[in-house]
Amino acid sequence: MVTRPDTATKLATDVSTMFDEVSPRYDLINDVLTVGNDRLWRIATTKAIAPRKGMRVLDLAAGTGTSSAAIAKHGAHVVAADFSEGMLAEGRKRHAGNDLIEFVFADATALPFEDNSFDAATISYGLRNVHQPRKALAEMLRVVKPGGRIVIAEFSTPPSQAIRVPYGLYGRHVLPRVAGLMNREAAEAYRYLNESIEQWPTQDELAAWMREAGFERVAYRNLTLGIVALHRGFVPRDKAVAPAEPEPQATKPAATKKPAAAKKSAAVKKPAATKPAAEKKSAATAKPAAAAAKKPTAARTTTAKKPAATKPAATSKPVTATKPATAKKPAPSKAASTKPAGTKPAPSKKAEPK
Repeated sequence: MVTRPDTATKLATDVSTMFDEVSPRYDLINDVLTVGNDRLWRIATTKAIAPRKGMRVLDLAAGTGTSSAAIAKHGAHVVAADFSEGMLAEGRKRHAGNDLIEFVFADATALPFEDNSFDAATISYGLRNVHQPRKALAEMLRVVKPGGRIVIAEFSTPPSQAIRVPYGLYGRHVLPRVAGLMNREAAEAYRYLNESIEQWPTQDELAAWMREAGFERVAYRNLTLGIVALHRGFVPRDKAVAPAEPEPQATKPAATKKPAAAKKSAAVKKPAATKPAAEKKSAATAKPAAAAAKKPTAARTTTAKKPAATKPAATSKPVTATKPATAKKPAPSKAASTKPAGTKPAPSKKAEPK
């Protein structure tokens, strides 16, 4: 028995398991149940995407890659993303030789792709199977470049009552039985798929979701009397402003850290400013040149007084008058003895014999 997801919760694990189990004959069943209309819908979807060589297109809910192959025929590189490993495995087998298709496991509500990394994105008959479809729309907006487009092909509500009633009866009674005849275990899966179609919003509601997500120039057109609706929207060209908002928040911490670094550097410089004071003290003990550089001022003043004292000694030879001057000089010489300028008293003693 195929796993039947709950249409109220649409748990990703249940939905993916269901598609894993029906993947081998899924495309064949769709061809029969739609009476071949799915091929026409695929052509219309591809035209709406307008793929061309050099483009990078994201195909969500790609399944076995049938829609991806139609896009790749135009030369675009297609990333076929799905959350069903069974579908992806089947797709890799069928399109093993196509280098333009890359199969990637991905959840539509948390895409593993960088911002602005695709030129366009599309999803066919898979958005209604996502637990949070609005979040999936936001993710598509995030990964598509500004100016790019998204295209959504989805079963919808026929506007005419004359079509809506028989279509509803076909979905409830015929569709599961035909699917069961082709694959016994697929009957429950297609009962779930029909219920998800009945509970899906109308075309106008889905268009409103797209506008709320941030898409502009949103429009849709009905295919096959509204059984399927093709929605299209464009990513605003100024969308680059939105991702830029987190950047200031990222730089603000850096800005706050820089002042801290500046304070630290200032703190480092302050010791450097105090070190000269320490160097002066050390210079007083270890580098007499620094002390001598300051004491020449004192020495010059004393030598300026000495000539005044020695000149009168030359006229009246009061040697005793010079001695008191020398007697007073030992007092500064004691202060000088604390600092390495005590080497100059020796020349004063040599002056006494004269």
